[in-house]
Amino acid sequence: MVRMLICYYSRSGNTKKMAYLIQKGVMEEDVEVDTKDVKDVKVDDLLGYDGIIIGSPTYYGLMAAEVKSLLDKSVKHHGKLDGKVGGAFASSANIGGGNETTVLAILEALMIHGMTICGDSKWDHYGPVSVERPDARVEKVCVRYGKRVAALTKRLHG
Repeated sequence: MVRMLICYYSRSGNTKKMAYLIQKGVMEEDVEVDTKDVKDVKVDDLLGYDGIIIGSPTYYGLMAAEVKSLLDKSVKHHGKLDGKVGGAFASSANIGGGNETTVLAILEALMIHGMTICGDSKWDHYGPVSVERPDARVEKVCVRYGKRVAALTKRLHG
């Protein structure tokens, strides 16, 4: 069975809410998914998943230190995540608050691992972003993203 991990850091609860909306989309594709706070993810856990989606609030245009720490530790498995599917999402306090740069920074790390990234030509191109609490549009984007990344993971690893 195809397995996916959604891990996130959330101080306000907004990024966590996004994670569970993405999980809903993944589950609609009948893919096994674990959704965890990044503090509950050990770097060795990454090896057990076919797809990994990482979410972070935006601080000064970048990911939270807790997410960066996991990615820094993942160098231990450089080359071993090659071919897995990756994705990212972010939340911020305001428009122009750095959501896209945060998502891109996470995606850059995943691509360096050789992971396959799923973009979207219709909505949030790099991955879902939210300004403050996810609204109805963000909810739709998150569910769609979960479905798309899960479908790609199934095609590649199912």
